[in-house]
Amino acid sequence: RGWFFGYGETIGVYKLECLSVMGHAGIMKPFLFSNTSARSVMLDRAETLLHDHYGDSIFWQCRRSMRFSKDLRNIADSFRKEYLDSTDEKDKTVLEENWQQMKRKPGDAIGGPYLAVHLRRADFVKVREKQVPSLKSAAKQIKKLSKKLNLKTIFIATDAPQIEYEELKGYLTDYSVHRYEPSVDVKNKYKDGGIAIIDQWICAHARYFIGTRESTFSFRIQDEREILGFSSETSFNCLCKKKNEDCEQPTKWLIKY
Repeated sequence: RGWFFGYGETIGVYKLECLSVMGHAGIMKPFLFSNTSARSVMLDRAETLLHDHYGDSIFWQCRRSMRFSKDLRNIADSFRKEYLDSTDEKDKTVLEENWQQMKRKPGDAIGGPYLAVHLRRADFVKVREKQVPSLKSAAKQIKKLSKKLNLKTIFIATDAPQIEYEELKGYLTDYSVHRYEPSVDVKNKYKDGGIAIIDQWICAHARYFIGTRESTFSFRIQDEREILGFSSETSFNCLCKKKNEDCEQPTKWLIKY
């Protein structure tokens, strides 16, 4: 028995197998085929597996078909409308009901009039010490970018504690800075994972997005922006350690149909 995903529900299994894996999802095929008696299989930490043909049209078919919960999208869309002057109609990010009909060209989407920033903190401050900027350095980069883009509104998605967020906000007093803060009901219903999706959906609709290097949270935002039809120049960007540093930017995994 185990407690998975923070929902507090006990999951019981008849058989448990431990497997150490690093690589493509195809590695799992012989293992799963040898398990012929189970009606269902749960893979804990399946996110560590890579698609066998990452980035090709088959991968993108799978990725395009995977959509966030409509309830979570609605919460994010309401926040966008109320605080960021952003709607799908104005931003040209209307989502087709049928994912197979959702085929956009780069640049079709404009995005809301705000800069979205994903600033990963927590364990990244230590394990990615040479890549993650200080709060002051991040603020300098955000200000420089906002000025370049002529945007006065900034949305911050971060796992930083409130005291760090307030410090960052203190460096950006000339701008309208926002962070999604869920109500108690939303927090209890959707947990941290749901709140993260709300943050990602808001970031995915910004005029310009800049994330954190090697963060899967940022990767998924970039995926969504590709699907929505943003130009790659507005999506595949990351903060550097220092303001004037020319650090390596994310690989551009462009959508294929």
